[in-house]
Amino acid sequence: MSIKNIFRKAGIPIMVGLFLAAVLITGAALGLSVTTLFSDSLRRIGMNGLLVLAMVPSIKSGTGPNFALPTGIVVGLLSLMICMERDLEGWALLGVSCVLAIVLCSIFGYLYGSLLNAVKGAEMTIATYVGFSMTALFAIVWLAAPFHNKKMGWMLGKGLRETVQMDAFNADGILSNVLSFKIGPITVPTGMLLFFLLCCVLMSLFFKTKAGVAIYAGGINPRYAEAAGINVNRTRVIANMISTVLAGVGIIIYSQGYGYAQLYNNPLTMAFPAVAAVLIGGATASKANCINVVVGVCLFQALLTSAMPVTNALLPGTDLSEIMRMIVQNGVILYALTQVKGGTR
Repeated sequence: MSIKNIFRKAGIPIMVGLFLAAVLITGAALGLSVTTLFSDSLRRIGMNGLLVLAMVPSIKSGTGPNFALPTGIVVGLLSLMICMERDLEGWALLGVSCVLAIVLCSIFGYLYGSLLNAVKGAEMTIATYVGFSMTALFAIVWLAAPFHNKKMGWMLGKGLRETVQMDAFNADGILSNVLSFKIGPITVPTGMLLFFLLCCVLMSLFFKTKAGVAIYAGGINPRYAEAAGINVNRTRVIANMISTVLAGVGIIIYSQGYGYAQLYNNPLTMAFPAVAAVLIGGATASKANCINVVVGVCLFQALLTSAMPVTNALLPGTDLSEIMRMIVQNGVILYALTQVKGGTR
């Protein structure tokens, strides 16, 4: 097989992998600590894993990548804030907020899935607007809701701060530190990584069940699925409920790993890195699996973590990290989506 055919068959993952290798080699040549970059990459992989995994059920159902991920994220943050208001701490905070997020996100996911059934053919466009609208709506909630815990609010006036510290509730890195260990200067956040892999395994097992096969069949060929007696609209709703729940739980895991719960406009564009990651892993707008998620989140987060400091080192006196992040994530989304129709993917 020729090199050209290998690249055509493997697609984005090999291209991004080679680019990542080039970035790491450049960073080492510039004197940057590759071990530090690797340690930061592992932490970001654990933090973002569930948010990327949330793409799988929506893609398999035929509604495409879930650009409305901020819907699940803000509801997950609401669950976290409610538990913080009650002064829960540590594992109690993490566990109860995740359970509450599952309940609330199921409701919002049902409403979102029903909306997508009403706008078939324009799901990705509508999803983006839904995500933006929910973020704006909850910006009002963070200001107007009756939260009174002084650990969360402003010193003067009412409303929640833009970032709420997790260590104020003894939950900073609580999952990340479970079974964590060091290999030299590299810290491995074992707890987060194992939880992410466990969710991937459960997702794979789910899509081997009757309900999972029905969702996949409805996404691949809706007419054939309906002829076989499958309620395609119902499977689409279930898939987007699962996706929304994963987003809600995912942002709680993200927050404990990051050390802060970020409110207001911070969830606005969090769907785009998740979409880019799953597409980097080899998924398309119509096909995705857990292998795509694991490969994609590892490549994408490692690339973002490495590319930003290397770019700044190449151009001293400038800060191009945000520009580099936008170029990488949006470039990947654009390329991958152009391959859905009329291409070989």
